[in-house]
Amino acid sequence: MTARSALFLGALAGFLTVALGAFGAHVLEPRLTPELLRTWHKAVFYQGLHALAVLACGLLTRLGGSVSAGRAAWAFLLGILFFSGSLYGLVLGGHRILGLITSVGGLAFLVGWTLLAMAAREMDRPAD
Repeated sequence: MTARSALFLGALAGFLTVALGAFGAHVLEPRLTPELLRTWHKAVFYQGLHALAVLACGLLTRLGGSVSAGRAAWAFLLGILFFSGSLYGLVLGGHRILGLITSVGGLAFLVGWTLLAMAAREMDRPAD
């Protein structure tokens, strides 16, 4: 993923974090059980955290041209889609099978953080 794409998609994910958080607080709160509302807020939290991680990947890619940072950005975006997306779906009345997809998103987040650590290490290496 290019630095420009990661920065754009990270900013878009951040925008959607705020919009979905506001939707949860103002529209869903009176309609949901406390448990479902906690699930919604968990999805929003993880989306926001990983939107920032995608932005960090974009900056690392821009600074060092790291392939690992670009791959980490993809992993974080997949994590947002599968983890947060499945939780949003569950709250909005989706089938319980979406819970299985949540785990795939969590794994994508772990892969993303591992790749981001690799990208940071790549920055210390002298050019060949």
